[in-house]
Amino acid sequence: MRIRLALVTACLSLAATALPAQAATTGTHLEGQLPSGAAYVMDVPASWNGTVLLYSHGYSPAGAPNPAENTPGSAARDKLLAEGYALIGSSYATNGWAVGEAVPDQLATLDAFTQRFGAARRTLAWGRSYGGFVTTMLAERHADRFDGSLSMCGLVQGGVANWNSTLDPVFALRTLLAPDSGVRLAGFADQAQAVAAGKALTSKVDAAQRTPGGRARIALAAALHNIPGYNDASQAEPGPADWKTAQSNQYAAVRGLLQLPAFSWRQEAESRAGGNPSWNTGVDYRSMLVRSPLYKEVTELYKEAGLSLRTDLSALGRAPRVSADPSAVRWMRHTSVHSGRLTDPQLSIHTTGDALIPVQAESAYRRAATAAGSAGLLRQAYVDAPGHCTFTPGETLAALRTLEHRLDTGRWDASPGALNSLAKKADPAAEPRYVRYRPSTYPRPYDLAHPGDSRP
Repeated sequence: MRIRLALVTACLSLAATALPAQAATTGTHLEGQLPSGAAYVMDVPASWNGTVLLYSHGYSPAGAPNPAENTPGSAARDKLLAEGYALIGSSYATNGWAVGEAVPDQLATLDAFTQRFGAARRTLAWGRSYGGFVTTMLAERHADRFDGSLSMCGLVQGGVANWNSTLDPVFALRTLLAPDSGVRLAGFADQAQAVAAGKALTSKVDAAQRTPGGRARIALAAALHNIPGYNDASQAEPGPADWKTAQSNQYAAVRGLLQLPAFSWRQEAESRAGGNPSWNTGVDYRSMLVRSPLYKEVTELYKEAGLSLRTDLSALGRAPRVSADPSAVRWMRHTSVHSGRLTDPQLSIHTTGDALIPVQAESAYRRAATAAGSAGLLRQAYVDAPGHCTFTPGETLAALRTLEHRLDTGRWDASPGALNSLAKKADPAAEPRYVRYRPSTYPRPYDLAHPGDSRP
């Protein structure tokens, strides 16, 4: 998958300017295009400290702007440049489920950097969200290029597990709220069909939210995806038994899931895979619900609504299931599933209130790394905050410092106390929020380290 350095040298287009004045006054800023068509950006301070950080950006939907990115934000960028780090990253040649382009484009960007500035003393991969998935792919499959990696709110459960887990809540919603609607959940002919299906199911969910029974069923669907009851900083934070507020917050996240990931983004991924890469044949939703941290909320809302949870779970058990296209599963397995085999240290951080990539994704990767014998190289840390990737600059920099400490000393110190101390030093104005936390089990994990995961 690597683009040869000779091709990069022959085809590279460079545009050099000064670094942003607030970060450094005498560094080098490069923008250009790789042979694949991907854009890249590099910021290298005049007093480069020898470490290069290769940043992988998050998911960008088809049709959206696709600029190159080399940091998660300007505050982190300015501080890192002032400290002498080189920052690089590409746009990836295409948007969407672009792992087939993202991995080689990131490697080609690293090649271009080396050709222009020379070999780094230390090379670290880091990324957010979908970029955390790309980062882990780089760490597993191209370990010779990196010394360590940092995944932030990453989609580290991998592609098959992600699309399976995205299918479960919409299957429950269609079965319980629109059983005769004919809404398609997978295998879309085109984007228009997917968007129409998402809109149709959203209208049913909106109507259901106006009744106690509908709200209970939406909570059940949210539980199958482990959508937390506090998932956005603009929401009211529910108390321990405030099921009404928790469900209202989950409803907002369920609507977001229907509007983009579960339909529009799924169709784009299916178009690359050549079919539907997910399934729910053989899935026991009763057992899945019992294992969910939201089980108590669901049972209480069903009681308040006067509905039988047993009856609805039986309906899910009887409903016709969605089968995968074997060739699409093979494609996703080949391109988008983790092995858990790490050669160098990886730190992974996640917010506890993430609705887009629920925090249970971390337990899925822990499962893979443990089976692959890499658990000693992996550490996972948690920020007690609602939302997706809502880390403060200090929390982000603390994670990076922790990874570097592991590389410098050979020892991990990823405790909440150590991370919070580093975060406070990096960003004194913000209160750090790392906590001791252990996510529950991911509902349907899938990785290369478990042979039993190989078939639907």
